[in-house]
Amino acid sequence: MSHNTKLYQEVSKNCWPIIYSPRYNITFMGLEKLHPFDSGKWGKVIHFLKEENFLTDIMMVEAREATEEDLLVVHTQRYLNKLKNCILQSSPEWSFVVATITEIPPVIFLPNFLVQRHVLRPLRTQTGGTIMAGKLAIERGWAINIGGGFHHCSSDKGGGFCAYADITLAIKFLFDRVEGISKATIIDLDAHQGNGHERDFMNDNRVYIMDVYNRNIYPGDGFAKRAIKRKVELDWGTGDTEYLRKVEEHVEGALNEQLPDVMIYNAGTDILEGDPLGGLSISAEGIVKRDELVFRAARNHNIPIFMVTSGGYQKHTARIIADSILNLYNLGLIDHFEAIGRSQHTL
Repeated sequence: MSHNTKLYQEVSKNCWPIIYSPRYNITFMGLEKLHPFDSGKWGKVIHFLKEENFLTDIMMVEAREATEEDLLVVHTQRYLNKLKNCILQSSPEWSFVVATITEIPPVIFLPNFLVQRHVLRPLRTQTGGTIMAGKLAIERGWAINIGGGFHHCSSDKGGGFCAYADITLAIKFLFDRVEGISKATIIDLDAHQGNGHERDFMNDNRVYIMDVYNRNIYPGDGFAKRAIKRKVELDWGTGDTEYLRKVEEHVEGALNEQLPDVMIYNAGTDILEGDPLGGLSISAEGIVKRDELVFRAARNHNIPIFMVTSGGYQKHTARIIADSILNLYNLGLIDHFEAIGRSQHTL
């Protein structure tokens, strides 16, 4: 029996299936600057889209925070307790687990209630946004969560700035709650291997995983690689020509191998040339073209698709994400007419 959740409530048909909340952005006494991740990038994407007169506040879907009950659809209680330090009430470790996940060592010395408010609540809100994006994609044909894509987190372990398994959660919600959704394909094009969702779906044939990543960087999770149905390992400095050829070839190959009921696209921008963690050499134009290839494949096969923005560690990645969304719109790969036209699916 499914629990009651606010994440699957009806959304006005006047809204585009673009999900965001100002609560996505992490500002915490400057500590966020100790990690290369731009913890305000999500708000910057929205700023650029508003500047181009593409969006207004009332046109967006307001993301809601995933509750503990929502998170327990995938996560173990033990893991969620670790994030709250409930296992060792007298522990001097304070926020050790969150400091490890976010890779910001000073967080270890902060009271957990502050970490909950300033770090984990934004990540829970983005997680809620991904779950909502899954529902909207089925109703409208496509959806974009301006945040999310925490692909290093599995049911019982976080890492790499990923505290909640939003991709796994979105798929499980769809399987549990939406009639006719029984197969999903994850297209993970972040520069890093998506070991979190891979561990979660290790023995689940309903979920087809394609992962394209730099073979030389974090996390190097050999066990999780066993879950990848279509593995494309890249070398340092891979550029546009080779990268786009492989993406186009393998996305098509993945859809020919298993035609899913829904596609989840993890669209990390850490493939950008100069990214301090990604190690690849893709241009801004290459990223825009990559997103176009994925959305075009979904449209050609009539598969609902939802996108999450995942990693990206340079200040100008927000501009690239905005430009990519505008390009998808200009090419007719996302549009509001399509969104309204598909809203007959049974929930």
